[in-house]
Amino acid sequence: MTECDVLIVGAGPTGLVLALWLTKLGAKVRIVDKTDAPGTTSRALAIQARTLELYRQLGLADAVVERAHKVPAVNLWARGDRKARISFEEIGAGLTPYPNMRIFPQDEHEQLLVARLAAMGVEVARRTELLGYADRGDRVEAQLRHAGGADETCDAAYIAGCDGARSRVRETMGVEFPGGTYQQVFYVADVEASGPALDGELHVDLDEADFLAVFPLTGKGRARLIGSVRGERAERAETLRFEDVSDRAIKSLRVKVEHTHWFSTYRVHHRVAEHFRQARAFLLGDAAHIHSPAGGQGMNTGIGDAINLAWKLKAALDGRAADSLLDSYEIERIAFARRLVRTTDQAFTIATAPGELASLVRVWLAPVVIPAALNFEASREWAFETVSQIGVNYRHSPLSDGKAGRVHGGDRMPWVVAGGIDNHQPLAKAIWQAQVYGVAGPELTTACAENRLPLHVIPWAPQHGHAGLSQNALYVLRPDAYVGLASESAAAEVIRRYFATRGILL
Repeated sequence: MTECDVLIVGAGPTGLVLALWLTKLGAKVRIVDKTDAPGTTSRALAIQARTLELYRQLGLADAVVERAHKVPAVNLWARGDRKARISFEEIGAGLTPYPNMRIFPQDEHEQLLVARLAAMGVEVARRTELLGYADRGDRVEAQLRHAGGADETCDAAYIAGCDGARSRVRETMGVEFPGGTYQQVFYVADVEASGPALDGELHVDLDEADFLAVFPLTGKGRARLIGSVRGERAERAETLRFEDVSDRAIKSLRVKVEHTHWFSTYRVHHRVAEHFRQARAFLLGDAAHIHSPAGGQGMNTGIGDAINLAWKLKAALDGRAADSLLDSYEIERIAFARRLVRTTDQAFTIATAPGELASLVRVWLAPVVIPAALNFEASREWAFETVSQIGVNYRHSPLSDGKAGRVHGGDRMPWVVAGGIDNHQPLAKAIWQAQVYGVAGPELTTACAENRLPLHVIPWAPQHGHAGLSQNALYVLRPDAYVGLASESAAAEVIRRYFATRGILL
C-alpha cells in the first residue's frame, strides 16, 4: 500500500496543474494516468488571460507567453470574401498584464507542466488505471492497476478526478452527468498550408455551406482547421479521412493544404455533473463539465478548477480550515460551469445552426454588427472579460463578504499599475493577504500582524479609483487572488470576524 495526501487521477492540464499547486504548497501528491505518454496532438489551443495571471504563482506565465502565439486579429469571411477584421492588439489593454489572445497547443502545454512537475520531484505514474475507490470516512482507499496487471492500493486523504468525460472517479461516486450531444459532426486537422488565411491571424468562414475556423499555430504555414461535416459524410464520421470532408469552406478561404499532421472527427457535448464533491472525492475539468469549444474555454476552466481546489485542500490537510471550506469548491465552480455551458451553447448554436435565418445572421449581420459593437469601449471590455475569464467572480460564495467601491467580495482584484507599483505583484504568492490603497491605521496593521496576514499598503492614485477601488478600504485576498473580504471599514474586528465565522486559521 502506498500513501499520499491527494491521489490525482488523470494527467491532462487540469490534473498536472492541481499536482503542481499542491506540491508547491507542500502537499504529497500521487498523479496517475492510464495513457502511455503525454498527448502529441494540439487539442485545446487557447490560453486565457486569467490562467496566465494565476500561472504567475507557479512561475509559469513568462514561459507560456514566450512559447505561445499571439493572435493579432480575427477575420470574418463570407462567400469567398473577407468581410471584417477585428483587431485583438489592444482589446484587453489596461485590464490585465496579459491582454490579447494567445494560442498555446495542449501538447506543448502538457510537456511544460510535466517538466515543471518533474523538477519538483513528482513523476506521472503512466499506464496506471484507477479501478475504483472506497471512502473510509477519514481516508480513501483506491485500487490501481498497472500495465503488467499488478494491482496496488493507494491510501490517500482525498481523491481528485481529473480523468475526463468518461471519468472512473465520477462513476465510482455515482454522480449523474446530465446534458446532451449536438447533432453536428466536426473535424479537426493540424495542417501545413498556404494562402491568405495563413497569415498568423484567426479566420472564420460564416457561409451557410460549411463552418470553418483557421487557428494559427507557431511556425510558418502551420494551422489548426476546425470544420463541420455534413450530409452522408456525418453518418460515417468515424472512418473519414481529411480527404473525405467537404472542401467548399476550405476553398472559400483559399486555403491550400500541403500536409496533414493530425485529423479527427468528433461530436460536441454539453454536460455538467450534478455534484463536484462527494465526501473525500472531487471532480475537475472534463470529468465535471464539458461544453462546446466556442471561446476556447474548456482547458482554462479545468485549470481554474484545479487552482480553486488546491489551496482549499492544503488548508484542510493542515487542519487550518473547517470542512465547509471544501464545500465552497463545488459552490463556486459548479455555478460557473453551468453558466459557461449556457453561454457557449448559445454561441455554438448561432455559429453552426442550419437554415436561411441562421445563414442571414452569420453572412450578412455578424460581419457588420460585431465590429461595430466592438468600436465601443464598454463592449470591448465586456467581450474581453467574458472570454479571458477575468470577469469570473464568486460573489455568491460563502467565502465572499462585503463591498468597497465597485469591488465586491468574490471579485477578481482589478489590475492597476500606478506610480510604478503593480498591485498584482504581491498576488504571485498563493497566500492570504490584505491590501489597502491609501493609508492603513495602526490598529489594522497590528491586527494583520497578529493574524499572520501580510498587509500591502499601496499609495493611493487616481488609477485605483478608476478601477473601482476605494481609498483606505480593506481588501482581503484569498490564495487564488480573488477578493474574500471587501470593507470600507479597515477595522481589526472586521478581519477577525471574517476568518472566525468561516473556520479558517492563518
